[in-house]
Parts: sequence; structure tokens; C-alpha cells
Amino acid sequence: MFTLEQKQKLEHTVNPEEASRFAYDAVIVGSGVSGAIMAHELARAGYSVLILEAGPGGDLSKDGFEQYLYNFYSNPVKDNNSPFLRNKNAEMPRGPDVGKPDAYLVQNGPFISDTVYSRVLGGTTLHWEGKTIRMLREDFCTRTKYGVGLDWPKGIETLDILMPYYRRAEHELGVSGDVESQKRLGVEFESDYVYPMVELKASFLDQIVAEGIEGMSEELGGTSFPVFLSTFPQAKNADPNPDYDKWNEQDDFKVFQPRGAISSHQTNIGERCQGNTNCVPQCPVQAKYDARKTLVQAKLNGHVDLLSQAVASCVHFNRETGEIEEIEVKIYENRESTRHATKRFRGRLFILAANAVENARLMLASSKLTGHPVNSLIGRHLMDHPYLLSWAQLRENAGVGRGPVCTSGICGFRRGDFRKEMASFAGDIHNDGWGWATGSPSTDLNDAVDQNLFGRELREFLIQRISRQLLLAYMIELPADPNNQVTVDPRHKDQLDNMKPIFTLSLPDYSMKTAVYVRQLSRRIFDRLAVEKDFTHYDPTDYGYVTYNGDGYAIRGGNHLSGTHVMGKDSSDSVVDENQRSWDHRNLYLVGPGSMCSIGSSNTTLTTAALAFKAAADAADQLKTLPPVVRRKA
Repeated sequence: MFTLEQKQKLEHTVNPEEASRFAYDAVIVGSGVSGAIMAHELARAGYSVLILEAGPGGDLSKDGFEQYLYNFYSNPVKDNNSPFLRNKNAEMPRGPDVGKPDAYLVQNGPFISDTVYSRVLGGTTLHWEGKTIRMLREDFCTRTKYGVGLDWPKGIETLDILMPYYRRAEHELGVSGDVESQKRLGVEFESDYVYPMVELKASFLDQIVAEGIEGMSEELGGTSFPVFLSTFPQAKNADPNPDYDKWNEQDDFKVFQPRGAISSHQTNIGERCQGNTNCVPQCPVQAKYDARKTLVQAKLNGHVDLLSQAVASCVHFNRETGEIEEIEVKIYENRESTRHATKRFRGRLFILAANAVENARLMLASSKLTGHPVNSLIGRHLMDHPYLLSWAQLRENAGVGRGPVCTSGICGFRRGDFRKEMASFAGDIHNDGWGWATGSPSTDLNDAVDQNLFGRELREFLIQRISRQLLLAYMIELPADPNNQVTVDPRHKDQLDNMKPIFTLSLPDYSMKTAVYVRQLSRRIFDRLAVEKDFTHYDPTDYGYVTYNGDGYAIRGGNHLSGTHVMGKDSSDSVVDENQRSWDHRNLYLVGPGSMCSIGSSNTTLTTAALAFKAAADAADQLKTLPPVVRRKA
């Protein structure tokens, strides 16, 4: 349990007037995984930190988290952001808003994406699925090796540089998984490395699919690929791995202890995953990592102030040096009212850690407001993972609805020379049935009502329909392209008069060739499984509907937005250096997936966290060289 002193630190609320008069060592915009890690690491080094969070900040408590659960349970629309009440002062993209003229994310096309992110304390880790997959060595040099996208600054050596930071990230996020299973897929680790916690086992559905496709292989690019399932590493509490102690550097080589719930009234000991199949958007027992777990540790240090309901609206530049002088913030009273106060906050270093879209939006809007130029590549090279879904009904009860959302997948196509012609991909087996594809189980219930079923017949119908659902979700690589971008325009503003982000995205042949391939692969898998029926149908009215070579596909957004302030060798080819420090504003860091030059076919959060640890070490070194500020007592 937390002590009284710890509770007081967690519940302390900074006074905006006082904070605006104080020069912090670091001012951080955003409290997601990157901002939380940067704050924690700098506070551990003894530096004063102010975190500016656009969303409400009262959910570092049991009551706050349970309110999110209540919102989700009572909301008839179960989209990723359904736990979070509408807040037009800090609006966020929401699935039901796609295509609407007043949506926060302005879609410029040609591809209309349903990708979303969250502007709440903890960021998008509050609704992420929890997969924590390392990138492959070749993912860092796609331009050199395959002729597409961008190379990272150190190219193929980037993986060696990130290896110790991947370890730090896996410790911080609390990753469960099986190293040997990942090695079979080409993922690299140090000799005899193990994850902090043992893997979450394959579900009953996974086992049925694995047995059905055993011995299956595919020819692709002149190479034969075996088709098999492997479990995913995930940031979800399982049993601690007894062999991890030698790698547990942060806890003096002790046995790893799963991180507990976010509350000043609950235990620090982590609840294990209970298989609620509700990882997205909310784990009811908080077994899944979210950035508030890191924020709690940062606030307990005593060097971190958190100011919520504070929307960063303008970065103010020194016209002579280009350095950042202040960040202007609109602090609103509540989500229903537009009443707000405008304050400016000072620091020695400034860290934009909102997300790939919001970081770019803030910098571009600031340039328009102040007239100060910013790097021409800000906002460009926007990436996400397009997803193609295929769904069918099995002939047997597969226990759908039990276990985490996803435990296993088809991940043997992440590497290979075929990537010169088409994108890599990874396929998920979904334990929650057709939810993503059709809105199940609500739509199944609607079908039953339309058939006037009730009582035993209704129960039998729902059991037969839902328990046998199989969804294959393929995450497809999208290379960096400068024409895919985030921009702003004063004609599009939100309730606080801040410019909205404008989203321009197209899907290249490189990725669409893979969409065609995985649809055919799904059919072959369904044949192997002797499914009762392939229910896959792509409706032309779907917002993500695209045609390619005469056929139609409904492409979903992956919520893995990246690449809007890419790192590189100098300001001519990038926005930030390999430590995510701005080339043009040397006391500014733009951190997060926006700095990534490629995303391959791995989820982005783990690499984002690893990069944050690397950036934090560099920021701490930079602070040693800058004039000190007057310290406040912890």
C-alpha cells in the first residue's frame, strides 16, 4: 500500500500561477509512454519537470479508473475512445466521427482512415492492445535493403544501439513472452536473455487454428514460408520469469515484480491477466501496462509537477538563436465550458511528447502563429499500419471470448526478399471474435432480435454464432512517404481556437499488393480449417473502402501513427537527431513514434519506449551543460 506521504505526492495539484513563474529544468507536453518515461528518468536524475496534459488529470486513483470502466460499460458505442467522455477543449479522433465535417481529425484523403489516438492522462496506452514486438534488423534500413521508405541514421546498426534500451523498455512496460518463439521470427536478443514475465499461453482458439494449418506453407518471392502460429510478447502481467533476475538491472537483480494498479488506495503488487478479452480499450483489473504506471513512479519522486486540462497552443521561439523560450498553454475550467486561462511556462529544455500527429500539429500551428519558420519536413512521412480483416465461422466451439484480445499470430512474413516488391505483414488471431469487423456481439444480438428469437433459442443462437467466430487481422507495412503528412489550416479550429490536424494519406501499390495477398492467404487458411462459411464482406460504404485492380477492400487504421518528425543525419533529411533532439531548436526534443523512420510490421509502442529511454539519457547530459535553475524543495 502507498504511505500517507506517497498519497500526498500523488494527489498534489500544481498551481498554474505558481508554475508559470518558475523555470523548470524540463517542460514536457504530453503524458503518454514517451512523456512519462522522460519525466521519470529526468526526475530520477534530480531535475525539476513540468508535465502539461491536455486531458483531465484526476484518474491517478481507483475512482478515476473505475469511472472510465463505467463510461465504457454504459456506452452503447464500444470504440477505442468510448471510456473517455467528450471533451471539445481537448478533442480526439473517434471512430464514430470518421467522415463527419466537424470531426477533430480533418481527413484530406485520398484514403480515409479510422485511426485514432487518445488525449487523456497516460495517452493512447489507455486503449492500446498491449503487443510489445521488437523491430527486425532489416526494418531499420528499408531504403538500402529494399528500395522503399527511409533508413534510420545508423541503418542496420540501429538495432545494436537500441538493444539495451529495448531491455529497459521491456522492464518498464512489464513484458511477458517467449524469447525462443520470437527468435524463430528473426527477432534478435542478447545471449540467454529472457522476458521479465513468462508468456501468456495460446488460447483454445489459437490451438484449433494452429492444428488446422500445421504443415501449411506459402511461396512468396521465390521463397517457401512455413505458415505457423507464435505467441506475442505483451505488456500484460503474467507470472514473473524466475530466470530474469540477472537482467533486472533496475531492481538490483531481484525477481521481477509485476506493476500494480493505478491508485493511491490499492496495492503496488500487480494483478495478473484474467483473460477478460477487454484489453481494448480497458483492462478491468489493470494487468495491462499504461503510462500512468510510470507517471505514478515519476510523481512519487517529488520533482515532477503535473498540470492537467492544459492544452499547449503555441511554442515561442527566440528569433535569433532558434531556441524555445516558452510554451503557451490554454488551461480550461472543465470539459463543458470554453472558459480558460492562458499561461506561459519556461524551462531549460522543452520536450514535445504528445504523439506523432499532435507534435507536428503544435509545431506547424506555432509557426503560423509566430511567423517563425520550422523544419520543412515536420508533418511529413506520416505512417500507420493499414489492417485488412478477414472473418469466418468455424464448425466447432472455439471458446471465443476467453483470454486476452490476441495471444497468437501468423508472423513468419515479417522478413524476406519479397519486401523489394511488396510490404511485410503480420497476422493476428482475435479471441474476441468479429468485434472489429462487424461490431459483434451487438450485431449478433440484433440479428437474433430480427429473427424474433427469445429464451432458449436466443441463447443457443448466440452461443453457436459467437463461440465459433474467427477473425484474422493483418497488419501491413506502410513505408515513409513525404506526401503522406499532417498539416494545419486556420480555417479548421477547435473549441479553444487551436488549429486541428489535417490528415493526408494514401496507400501505395507496395502496401496494396500485400492486402491482395493476405486476402487470398485467408481463403487458403479458411480452406485448411474447413470453416463453415467465409463471412468476409467489404462494403463500398465503409469509410476505409478502396479499390485495387478492380477489387474492393475495407482497410482499417492501426492506431500506430508515426513518422512526422523523423530522425536522420542532419536538418536536410530529418527533423531530429538519433536522440530525438531538434536540429533547428537545440533545447527542444520531439519524442515518440513521430521520430521513427520506418515501422516494419511490428507494433510501435515498445520501440517508442526504447527511444524515450535513449532520449532521456541525452537530455540529462544536455542539462548538465546548461545554466541551473533555482530548485524547489521536493
